[in-house]
Amino acid sequence: MKIEIWSDIMCPFCYIGKRRFEAALNNFENKDKIEIEWKSFQLNPDMQTDPKKSINEYLSEIKGWSLSQAKAMNASVTEMAKGVGLNYDFDKVVVANSFDAHRLIQLAKKKGKGDVAEERLFKAYFTEGKNIADHDTLVLLGIDIGIAPEETKALLNSKQLSDEVNADIQEAQQLGIHGVPFFVIDRKYGISGAQESSTFLQALQKASADKTTEKR
Repeated sequence: MKIEIWSDIMCPFCYIGKRRFEAALNNFENKDKIEIEWKSFQLNPDMQTDPKKSINEYLSEIKGWSLSQAKAMNASVTEMAKGVGLNYDFDKVVVANSFDAHRLIQLAKKKGKGDVAEERLFKAYFTEGKNIADHDTLVLLGIDIGIAPEETKALLNSKQLSDEVNADIQEAQQLGIHGVPFFVIDRKYGISGAQESSTFLQALQKASADKTTEKR
């Protein structure tokens, strides 16, 4: 089976969804027969990188919330993240456009390191407070992923892989995907949001059973 996952680095539910999906995968008997492809998505393509602005201020501006509402929302998400072993620190989060980070992920995908890249960038953004739009930061994160600094620099100093990022985003629109995370199994089943692991497992089992039936 092939599973495509549309995700954005700055989406807190995408990281949580990744953990819940991984938990389901660990309990799936045919996990070794699954191919996973991460797909680019931007929740806010027009976001302006601004390290001086807090994520609560940003959410207050775009959602029309008060600062206290934004803080309460992020506190709730932080607790949800703890439930899957993740440590979010929204006080450190840097307001940053994710487009170049997605280009780095696209480069990593070509090297079979898509999942490694997603994991490293999620942690950098939500836990470590890294600026994922800063090129020097992305070069260092690229090293952690296993990409030579010269290669990441060449990527970021050009428009390389921009078309691939945009193609993923356009494909999401064609499939009617308006929010992430969004999981597509064999282009037959769609799962929206950071569902519970049991929901992911049931979907995997159903898709596997249907595939077996088709082969008969």
